[in-house]
Amino acid sequence: MTLLRPALAILVALTLLTGLALPVAMTGIAQLAFPSQANGSLLQRDGQVVGSALLGQSFTTPRYFHGRPSATTEADPENEGKTRSAPYNGAASAASQQGPASAALRDAIVERLATAGVATGLGPVPADAVTASGSGLDPHISPENAARQVARVAAARSLPAAQVAALLASHTAGHELGLLGEPRVNVLKLNLALDALR
Repeated sequence: MTLLRPALAILVALTLLTGLALPVAMTGIAQLAFPSQANGSLLQRDGQVVGSALLGQSFTTPRYFHGRPSATTEADPENEGKTRSAPYNGAASAASQQGPASAALRDAIVERLATAGVATGLGPVPADAVTASGSGLDPHISPENAARQVARVAAARSLPAAQVAALLASHTAGHELGLLGEPRVNVLKLNLALDALR
C-alpha cells in the first residue's frame, strides 16, 4: 500500500502534464506562432472556405488544372464489403498498395496515359500525371505536369496561353531553403488564381 499511493500520484501527475498541460501549451504556441498552419492552412474565396492548401481536390473540367490521380476509396453502398473509387477522400487516406508488378496498376496507368495528352506529342508524361501519391491527397503537381495542361486550360477559358503560363510560373514553388524537395505547384491555389482572372 505504501508503494501504491506514490505510484497513483505519479500516474495522475504525468497524465495531467503530458495529456493536458503539454498539448494545451503546444496548441497555444502554434496558434500564436503559426495561426494559419495551426488552423489547417485553409484557403478562402469571397469569405468562404474552399479547401486547404495541404489537401488535394478533384478537378475534372477542362477549365481547371488537374491534380495527381488519387487512389483513395470509400465503402460501396451497393456492394457490402466492397469499396469504390472516391478521389481525395480524406477519411480514407492511403495508397493503392499496388506494386510495380500489379496488373491493376498497369491498367490504371495505361488508362491515365490515354487522357494525359500522349497523343498531342508533348513529350514524356511526368510520373505524377499517371500515378497516385502515397496518401492519395497530395495537393501538388510537378511544374512539368502543370505545363502540359496550360493549352487546355487557356482554350477552355478563352485566355492567351502566355497569360496562363505566366500565372503558372508565379504559382510554382521552388526548393525549400534553396535545396530541399522538388519544385511544385499547388493545384488549388493555382485554380483559385485562375478564377480570380475573370
